[in-house]
Amino acid sequence: MRRSPKFRCGAFFFVLAAVAFVKGQEVVDRIAARVENDIILQSDVLELKAYQELLDGKSESESAILDRLIDQWIVRSEAELSRFPEPKDTEIEQAISRVVQSFGSAEEYEARRKQVGLSDSEVRKVVAAQLYLSNYLDSRFRPSVQIDEKAIVGFYQTAVVPRARARGQEPPTLEASRDIIREALIQGDINEQSDRWLKESRARLHVQKFLAEGAK
Repeated sequence: MRRSPKFRCGAFFFVLAAVAFVKGQEVVDRIAARVENDIILQSDVLELKAYQELLDGKSESESAILDRLIDQWIVRSEAELSRFPEPKDTEIEQAISRVVQSFGSAEEYEARRKQVGLSDSEVRKVVAAQLYLSNYLDSRFRPSVQIDEKAIVGFYQTAVVPRARARGQEPPTLEASRDIIREALIQGDINEQSDRWLKESRARLHVQKFLAEGAK
């Protein structure tokens, strides 16, 4: 059946309106990298960049942050494969509280958060993700860490005592420092094992990066 000019005219203007709508949309995100069959978005990079600025007043380059996000992809993929549980709400709230307490006051934290352009939900998202990943790495590598007395004494003599004296303070006793030193050494070992594992894992990945070289 032949369609009336009125119908064709209406359809024509509908198409024009649709084209104008699409052209009017601003592209606010793009792919920063492909990792296997997944993608990392530019917005993910900018979110972590803003979070670093929140905590440290500065951030790494976008290319370095992208590398961190690729490492996080590796950890999360294995964690999810092993059905590692997500952190509980109480754990996340405690972690956020520690972030807030790292500032002089809650008001200072709020001012910095707004300055870097992060919402409360975005801060929670980053904190929850980092907590999940650190919990998994801890559970994966801590059982293999062995810290002996010699290492504890060595750390006490070469790090704890000189640092206290440099501040004009009386060094704490070895016994009072033992648990803190042991945990610091355990975390150091976990970090070393994690770095080696991530390096080996990255070598097996198919990764395409789309950020410009030296992106700030």
